[in-house]
Amino acid sequence: MKKTVLMAVLLCAAAFAYAQSEKYESAMKANIAQLDSLMTKGNFDELANNFIRIGDAEKTQWLPYYYAAYCYASEGLSEQDNSKKDAIADKANAQITKAEAILGKENSETDVIKAMIATIQMTVDPQSRYMTYGALISDNIQKSESLDPTNPRPVLFEAQSKFFTPEQYGGGKDAAKVLFDKAKTLFDNFKPESDVSPNWGKTSLEYFLSQYK
Repeated sequence: MKKTVLMAVLLCAAAFAYAQSEKYESAMKANIAQLDSLMTKGNFDELANNFIRIGDAEKTQWLPYYYAAYCYASEGLSEQDNSKKDAIADKANAQITKAEAILGKENSETDVIKAMIATIQMTVDPQSRYMTYGALISDNIQKSESLDPTNPRPVLFEAQSKFFTPEQYGGGKDAAKVLFDKAKTLFDNFKPESDVSPNWGKTSLEYFLSQYK
């Protein structure tokens, strides 16, 4: 009898855990599907808040906070009002810090977000901030590529940065094209770890490659 009761308890626990996992993945997929339209819809805060709610409910999952940070970082990079950028960067930084705390370490994907955040902070006042934040951008991109050489996102972000950097400072369309081509090769071969793992960037890459036609 005791064995039967124990088995029933274990089966119930397994069924509950499976249901929770299904609910988590379903919620994540629904919100991840909206990432490609962030720039056109401008629903940065709304989507970030959705991910934060998922993260707060799950407690042990790092990806919701990672995606919330990505939403805020995207908002900061598209913001034209320099007076608003630092506050947006702070929100992104708070979420990526949570993600890394749950992970227990940094990884290739979180380092890309940190490079994005540093870019937001630098563009507030490039002349006075370049020495500080330019180094952070470079360091995080290099760490991201080192931690996962198969990840296309640090290469894509580096390419985008060069695209908008004047030629006299090492940028320009030609310098960026080499990196965009490398990113395309990486995207063509990249396989995310799961259905909810980071896989963004293809739409952006296609847009920039279209500028060369």
